[in-house]
Amino acid sequence: MSLVWNARHIDHIVILDLSGRITLGEALILREEIRDLLANDQKNILLNLADVSYIDSAGLGELVGMLVSVSKRGGGLRLLNLQNRVQELMQITKLYSVFETFPDENTALRSVRGT
Repeated sequence: MSLVWNARHIDHIVILDLSGRITLGEALILREEIRDLLANDQKNILLNLADVSYIDSAGLGELVGMLVSVSKRGGGLRLLNLQNRVQELMQITKLYSVFETFPDENTALRSVRGT
């Protein structure tokens, strides 16, 4: 299943609702989307992973690369709505200490807004 996404904008925050699998080829396309957002000065990005069932090691590496790119531009890349399998992967790889993750969209939005 290919990775598809829909971009939504709330205030100065971009939410990418992702669906499918994050693997090497798919993650490279997503990385281009992140680059486009950064080029348009959109630096607060939430990746909604509610419909992402699988992430492989290459996909994880690309997510880390995206986080670095966004951070270098003074922004934040946060993850929300992780399915159990993805949560376990984040724990096993210890990437919970690298990414800010949130159980739902409202919590993530409050974090970005600082409220």
